[in-house]
Amino acid sequence: MKLLKISTLFLFFMAFSCKDKTAADDTNSSSANKLKTEDVSYNIDGKNYRSFVAYTEGSKEAKPVLMILPEWWGLTDYAKDRAKQLAELGYFAMAVDLYGDGKVVDNPTDAQKLTEPFYKIPVNAKMIFDGAKARILNFENANYNKIAVIGYCFGGAQALNMARQESDLKGVVSFHGNLMTGIKPKNNKVPILVCNGAADSFVSPEEIAAFKKQMDSSHIKYTFIDYPNAVHSFTNPASTELGKKFNLKVAYNKEANEKSWNDMKTFLKDIFK
Repeated sequence: MKLLKISTLFLFFMAFSCKDKTAADDTNSSSANKLKTEDVSYNIDGKNYRSFVAYTEGSKEAKPVLMILPEWWGLTDYAKDRAKQLAELGYFAMAVDLYGDGKVVDNPTDAQKLTEPFYKIPVNAKMIFDGAKARILNFENANYNKIAVIGYCFGGAQALNMARQESDLKGVVSFHGNLMTGIKPKNNKVPILVCNGAADSFVSPEEIAAFKKQMDSSHIKYTFIDYPNAVHSFTNPASTELGKKFNLKVAYNKEANEKSWNDMKTFLKDIFK
């Protein structure tokens, strides 16, 4: 009886200790795999950048990589949350710092100033992208030979920018992003998925027509999906309030968000076969 009592106390102590240790851990966890997140710093042309990575531990197999290019607000919690969601699907995800120092802005005026150079000199975006991409080599659980890009709004345009320049990407997904980035395709090897809001006033019918013409003439494999009644930034739950605050035609659309997310998952399974 005494031995049984000691064993019971020992098991209770061990269970309590394990619970304490889990609570003290700064990463999220699940019953199967632990979600790990961290900031990664690196230097590009004398400027410091700080991107965000998310992946699940528990498997030695190298995971396909998804590089997430954020909206024009910068490396916000929204971009980081998307990285976590993608990590939970089994990918190694990196939300990329495009502005430097993990910069985030809270108004359209500052955001526009930061994004203008990317459109004026599209090749500069690739230098920043390549710097982030090189940092992935430091992670043994990231498959550097299987990289795709996902972008939102401004980041969606830059994802298409990368598809036009980077032939070794497995694929690119643009959510509610502009389509013409000021650069002609240098290859036709990267398949593209465009998730567009059918009511997006920031992406004109003329721009859509020009994009499709460019893709067709360059023999690029692409899928263009319009989501009914969806306006700009339809995937971001915060966009409705931002639209009201700054008088912008942007708003969250739950149905379009869920459908486009599922369309993306299908696309990713296909390109990473």
